[in-house]
Amino acid sequence: MNENQLREVASHFAFSAEPVGFALCENGHINGTYFVTCADGRRYVMQQINTSIFTRPDEVMANIIGVTEFLKEKIAAAGGDPERETLTVVGTVEGGVAYVDPDEGYWRAYLCIEGATSHQSADAELFAKAARAFGNFQRQLADYPADTLCETIPNFHNTVSRMADFKAAVAADKAGRAAEVADEIAFAMAREGKCSFIMDGIADGSLPLRVTHNDTKLNNIMMDDVTGEGICVIDLDTVMPGSVLYDYGDAIRFGASSAAEDEVDLDKVYVRTDLFDAFTEGFIEGLGGSLTEAELRALPMGAWMMTFEVGIRFLGDYLNGDVYFRTHYPTHNLDRARNQFKLVADMEAKMPELEAIVGKYMK
Repeated sequence: MNENQLREVASHFAFSAEPVGFALCENGHINGTYFVTCADGRRYVMQQINTSIFTRPDEVMANIIGVTEFLKEKIAAAGGDPERETLTVVGTVEGGVAYVDPDEGYWRAYLCIEGATSHQSADAELFAKAARAFGNFQRQLADYPADTLCETIPNFHNTVSRMADFKAAVAADKAGRAAEVADEIAFAMAREGKCSFIMDGIADGSLPLRVTHNDTKLNNIMMDDVTGEGICVIDLDTVMPGSVLYDYGDAIRFGASSAAEDEVDLDKVYVRTDLFDAFTEGFIEGLGGSLTEAELRALPMGAWMMTFEVGIRFLGDYLNGDVYFRTHYPTHNLDRARNQFKLVADMEAKMPELEAIVGKYMK
């Protein structure tokens, strides 16, 4: 968008002063994000929500408002800074929480969190700090009524449903690729019986329904530039009801792997137990005793489950002709699936070690 168009959108938000500068944020692959600088020096983040993915943006915003207002009360009561330690939604001049432009573009704005940076990669120390921040996020929201949140992407981490989608993709074989990936399909099918572990736990109450972030990558933590500690969890679009195993598991899947998720040399792909250990220690510390023993003991299974789930999603998309995930070459989704399945197999081989690491911090 050009500056005149951005200025028109910005005119609908109750910023502290007149906007005088706009800059595109290069990070992120879903929403269109811009930094807005106002005449008084304050900065804001203005985003156009991708309504192709978030088809019910009003529900997304309702979840975000509910969670951030709840967090602000908790942060203030603890003597913290609510404007730095959680997102602050900026309302519109019309009195709403979002602006819909003439082309049906759905816009929202946040106060910018100054003196903090998000990181794309981490060593063990930084990974542990991010883990504490995600654990603290869970602890602060432990008594939030999760069942009041909207499920903005239905069945997002319902691995049973994801497996059904995968089997449908195998049966349809829309791209004519099933024969060439018979081994990968067999690998996935052999593990179908484990897919219901989390859903069964939620159903029988052994895994409590909690507020979950559902995108616990390192770059969704703002780290204080002075202390280096995680101060704010951002990108709350996928905040929904679910299991803490989702958040822990996806963070391990992405952050404790030895390689990028599209690395094709599978000898380079394995679970780094040093990073698993660092994240587990920080996460459990941040949780402050807010989880049940059953949840804690199931954390390694959460890592397995989220990795397997992403693997079957990649492979299913490959079978469907690459219609969901953005790809950069013909076998990109297949390479991703093989990569995730290698991690799954390595987790299975190391499961006693991973369980022992969790047990160490439970004590």
